[in-house]
Amino acid sequence: MSTEIKERPDTRPADTTDDDTPKFFHYVKKEKITESAVTGSYVVALCGEVFPVTRSAKPGSPVCPDCKRIYERMRS
Repeated sequence: MSTEIKERPDTRPADTTDDDTPKFFHYVKKEKITESAVTGSYVVALCGEVFPVTRSAKPGSPVCPDCKRIYERMRS
């Protein structure tokens, strides 16, 4: 009989912290946010990150630097 230890791969999204609070909030099309929150479907942020919406950003929340840069280029 063999006693092997198998490690489980880390499947947590890279942009979250240990307490399930996102490290950054991303820019996403407004109409997709509600749909994702209700149905659990995935959204695509400006930076390319794909995730389901589970939290809403509050004023002063940290924003993904890539999303912010892309958004500012789109506005000009």
